[in-house]
Amino acid sequence: MNDEDLGFLSIADASEKIALKKLSPVELTEALLRRAEELDTKLNAYLLKDADKAIAAAQAAEKAIFGGRKLGPLHGVPFGLKDIVDTAGLRTTCHSKILADNIPQRDATVAAKLKAAGAILMGKLSTHEFALGGPAFDLPWPPARNPWNPNHHPGGSSSGSGAAVAAGMLPMAIGTDTGGSVRNPASCCGIVGMKATYGRVSRAGVFPLSFSLDHIGPMTRTVVDNALMLQAISGSDQRDPASANAAVPDFTVKIEDGVKGLKIGYLRHFHEVDSPAHEQMAKSLDDAVDVLKNEGAEVRDVSFVPLSELAAANRIVLLSEAYSIHRKWLAERPEDYAKATRDRILPGAFMGAADYVDALRRRAIYREHFKRLMSEVDVIICASSMDPACRIDDEAEVGRTYGRQARTPFNLLGVPALAIPTGFSSEGLPLSMQVVGKAFDEATVYRVARAYERVADWSIHRPKPN
Repeated sequence: MNDEDLGFLSIADASEKIALKKLSPVELTEALLRRAEELDTKLNAYLLKDADKAIAAAQAAEKAIFGGRKLGPLHGVPFGLKDIVDTAGLRTTCHSKILADNIPQRDATVAAKLKAAGAILMGKLSTHEFALGGPAFDLPWPPARNPWNPNHHPGGSSSGSGAAVAAGMLPMAIGTDTGGSVRNPASCCGIVGMKATYGRVSRAGVFPLSFSLDHIGPMTRTVVDNALMLQAISGSDQRDPASANAAVPDFTVKIEDGVKGLKIGYLRHFHEVDSPAHEQMAKSLDDAVDVLKNEGAEVRDVSFVPLSELAAANRIVLLSEAYSIHRKWLAERPEDYAKATRDRILPGAFMGAADYVDALRRRAIYREHFKRLMSEVDVIICASSMDPACRIDDEAEVGRTYGRQARTPFNLLGVPALAIPTGFSSEGLPLSMQVVGKAFDEATVYRVARAYERVADWSIHRPKPN
């Protein structure tokens, strides 16, 4: 296989080939490093490669396989980490001057779990500063770019993770999601991104943005790969006070069972009334729902709280908690933040305690409303982004489109939500949708997403950055 084919090899296929000794972990790792060398001058997905250690880990994985010992379900498969995830002895900067020289002493739990599953860390991936700012050009490292067109935004804040996976530099990467930051780059880059139930994946060792909204999530090119990755990183953890003591099922057991007999709610007012979507995005959603109908699902229109109410509550919680984390540095080192980051965090200074408490009370009401809604359906389909990715250098358009999305409600609610591609715009930029489920029912979300993916397999398309 050539480097490009190896770059777009799925986790499932790579794992099988490695286990059967048909593919060397060293061969795969070196191919992906070569692809990064070739493509990353255009995409800026990596903030820091760890090539020597990656090759050493691949050699150890190869030796183990030939010694008849499998290290775990992701044995020999490379991965990358958003650079807010701690790695022992390897710099974690949060893409900021503030932490430019930060070298953690311990791996984040999610990094440790992936390594324990046999996966090979390739390096740290670009983000928006502290997972909040936006594509900034006044930081020590440039922002990541979209593999489908490097002049366009790859989504944020897990921008490097989305770009690296979409471009075939990595088969999997970790992102974080506080207001949609796994699902936004998944949507913009045409890959699969899961924000699992709050507490499903430990946040220990990941720099916080908003304590009650932060999630850690897998980013892959296929649904099955995403389920395999979530399997590896899920589980309770004493290091994270919000970690859920919930059993972790096998997310792949029913993933190929299809949607016949399932009840799907189509939450169309988000993109038709509350925040009218680009016409090509709206059509792709209708087309995707038609696919699921044809596959045997019972689809009905459903309604929920207006998007503006949900987004406002999320914004108050996020900015209040983010400001509490950053207020000391903002007072002492304001010039070391990018302008975009300062502009987004500082409104948190003006959120009152009453505002915050009111938002938390509203969240509790919304959660009860959502439970009632989900008693009638198995999953919900709705928009992710309302627009295809805009140009990265158009500050006004980035600002206009960034909030035009339907992802933040599900951080507020804490339920699983997955972004999956639904095609391409006339300009060749990815379109997307969300599949949203009941708390701790990621398995059904994956089942529905996989049923759609089997028919409309957008993952076969490969970007050609130029």
